[in-house]
Amino acid sequence: MRDLDEMGPVDYLVVEFPDGRLTGEGLPLLVDLVDRSIIRVLDLIFVRKRDDGTVEGLELTDVDHDGTLDMLMFEGVTTGLVDADDLADAADILNPGSVAAILVYENRWAAPLATALRRGGGQLVAGGRVPVQALLAAVERVDAEASR
Repeated sequence: MRDLDEMGPVDYLVVEFPDGRLTGEGLPLLVDLVDRSIIRVLDLIFVRKRDDGTVEGLELTDVDHDGTLDMLMFEGVTTGLVDADDLADAADILNPGSVAAILVYENRWAAPLATALRRGGGQLVAGGRVPVQALLAAVERVDAEASR
């Protein structure tokens, strides 16, 4: 791994696929982000939540079932950031019968800014994401208030 002082911010996503239906539609977009050095995948783990609530890791290579090994480029990609506690947390939020991808990635596009801020003595003290649903709800509220 590169020098930690030169890394961009690291984020994670847990994406649930109800009833275990993975189409592979997003995979080419993920590969494109990696190929263009916008992100670097640090961990990519697939899990299934069984009907009894237990979560197990999955080995997925042919996501869209077309006979090609879609996930081969991410095989064995792990830094160890995702541990047993993270899998337990995933078990709490996933629906029984679903499959999920846990993706931990470095925002390489932000690395130069993050590096400069750290050199200047800055440190990240908070961060977060605004879900699209929350953004849409806020826009609808503003629109409703403007039309009164």
